[in-house]
Amino acid sequence: MELELFSNVYQWDNLLLAYRKASKGKRGKSPAASFEYKLEENLLDLQKELQTKTYKPLPYHSFYIHDPKKRLISAANFRDRVVHHALHNIINPIFEKSFIHDSYANRKSKGTHRAISRAQYFSRKFPYILSCDVCQYFPSIDHAILKDILNQKIKDTELLWLINTIIEGGKGILKSEYNMVWFPDDNLLSYGRPRGLPIGNLTSQFWANCYLNPFDHFVKRELKCKAYVRYVDDMLFFGNDKKEMWEWKQASIERLKKYRLTIHEKNAQVHPVKNGFPFLGFIVYPNKKRLKRRKVTAFRKKIKKMIRSFEKGIIPVETISASIKGWVAHAEFGNTQALRRTIFSNSVFQRNSSKGD
Repeated sequence: MELELFSNVYQWDNLLLAYRKASKGKRGKSPAASFEYKLEENLLDLQKELQTKTYKPLPYHSFYIHDPKKRLISAANFRDRVVHHALHNIINPIFEKSFIHDSYANRKSKGTHRAISRAQYFSRKFPYILSCDVCQYFPSIDHAILKDILNQKIKDTELLWLINTIIEGGKGILKSEYNMVWFPDDNLLSYGRPRGLPIGNLTSQFWANCYLNPFDHFVKRELKCKAYVRYVDDMLFFGNDKKEMWEWKQASIERLKKYRLTIHEKNAQVHPVKNGFPFLGFIVYPNKKRLKRRKVTAFRKKIKKMIRSFEKGIIPVETISASIKGWVAHAEFGNTQALRRTIFSNSVFQRNSSKGD
């Protein structure tokens, strides 16, 4: 393992690349524009703070979204997002080598659509599926356990200082979202264990992958599950033997305790793939993919609200058009031609739904 990686984080070229990544799609917004106005000065300030280890993250801006369930999103200050990207540029290649092939979240050349395609591929090869998802995943991520996982790969103590600084900067952010779970050998001090990663940050997404990476290898090496797909905390196991798959479920529950995680046990059932299974907004079958009904309902409500805002002169028509195009690009991944025609049949934006038909 390479040492002295920390200096690579604050090299000028890396900081400039980090700024470009952080500002992608956001240059017209105030935080990015303000940073860009004095770009060289701001990057030099960050470089000095990192080099002298005086860097401290600014407070997060937190707000709730409903998509569809209520979630607390915590957005980092733009300058901190630049640091997140600078760090990610350096450490991602180290961890990428250790990730299993079928982990799909927040990785280059992966993503939701490839995860769904892989799941559908496995559904054609195996008759049964076991779906599992972690209860309150981001609020549950234990800082001590996460740091131990990262320390196994990173040996540069200065780089670990920056990692720990960012992790601890989010301490307590999701405290109100976490319902205490007690594990074997816990005591009263366990209640105060630092836990939780702010949802909505690059580093949080990356570390969420790192946190479950040891579990992925457990599934592949010890359970010997040949067909397994994970996207963040959504896990799919495919197999031929129902009895064995029930054993996989129990073994997974026990192993996840090591990471102070639990799954929604009632929802984790073994059933035939031919009946379809929910995954990343779609109901997936061996030979087709349907959008979840609640996703369609949410989109209808969103567009109606946007049209009202347009009629009041609050937003331009381009905003609605961009939203429709984005939704269509996602929806057309499934078998949704008839659905899209129905949704847009009486809309002035019908032309945006025709892509791919």
